[in-house]
Amino acid sequence: MTIFRQFRFAGTLVLGAVMTGAPSARAMELTPPQADLYNSVSIIPPSASRMPVCYGFGCRRRTFLDFTDGDRRTLTQILAAGKASSAAERAAIQKAVIWFDKRMGPIIGTDKRIANADIRSNADASNFDCWDTTRNAASLLLVLQEWKLLKHHTVGNPRYRGNFFVGQLPHNTAVIVDKTTGVEWVVDMWPKKYAEAPDVMTANQWQSER
Repeated sequence: MTIFRQFRFAGTLVLGAVMTGAPSARAMELTPPQADLYNSVSIIPPSASRMPVCYGFGCRRRTFLDFTDGDRRTLTQILAAGKASSAAERAAIQKAVIWFDKRMGPIIGTDKRIANADIRSNADASNFDCWDTTRNAASLLLVLQEWKLLKHHTVGNPRYRGNFFVGQLPHNTAVIVDKTTGVEWVVDMWPKKYAEAPDVMTANQWQSER
């Protein structure tokens, strides 16, 4: 049975789904930059059974997605379609991110979210900024990796960019790494609106965009 409990972090109300009677989830092994995504906002990192979900800009609002057996079956089917090649797996990852968006949007109100949302949108309760999308995409990818659904990629460290001298605003994103080539690919939800496929491109290309 799932119940909902409320937590407070740094004055922010947190609604978390808690599985009663469930054993404690084993902590994932994270790189320091991955761990900092969660430590920096005092939120519990993902595990094989649940992931944190950030919204409201800078993770000022947060909840948890406790994966059901149905969720796991659906994500397994989505990723199974990408086993043939690295490119196919990246396409499957895009579909998995769309699944996440649709899964959580109606629950937390982000089914109204817009592309490139930030504080100027004046609608933090229903939007993600790029910090939220980085944490959410990274968390989902880490869960897929923990479930051994990623055949051609591993989850990399988040990427950051920003160069005011050339008109490039600060931005960050989740990253996957091709196991064969070592090439980093970004998985960037922020430039897309609700239920649209995230940008997936090489990190070098992403790093140079404005």
